[in-house]
Amino acid sequence: MLREFRDFIARGNVLDLAVAVIIGAAFAKITTSLTEDVIMPVLGWLFGGFDFSNRYIPLGPIPPNYHGPMTYAGLKAEGVPMLGWGAFVTVVLNFLILAFIIFLFVRSANRIVAKKAEAPAEPAAEPADVALLREIRDELRKKA
Repeated sequence: MLREFRDFIARGNVLDLAVAVIIGAAFAKITTSLTEDVIMPVLGWLFGGFDFSNRYIPLGPIPPNYHGPMTYAGLKAEGVPMLGWGAFVTVVLNFLILAFIIFLFVRSANRIVAKKAEAPAEPAAEPADVALLREIRDELRKKA
């Protein structure tokens, strides 16, 4: 069973999948940073200081002994039930950005594959021994 598992892991497509998952996780962090650190602040600035990450609707009472900041993160850490629609908007934007970038990658790859398929195949190079035999044959025909 251990050998069968090793053979399964050693297959190329499993290793390719593992690499893709690792790169995808790193790329997701990049898009999260792009959304949270670049796009959302610009949108907030355009809408007059509107901070999407701190937009929520409390669904339960705030504990009377809570004296922390009245922010989404602070109240969520305290256990207050909330509808965090601003965080949801941010996650949806992350997804849309990531999906659009993947779409661009796939579209580019499909175009490259299509160009290769359309390109006429170059004739295969003739092996040296075949070329030599062809020259000998041609010389023999000239002498005959």
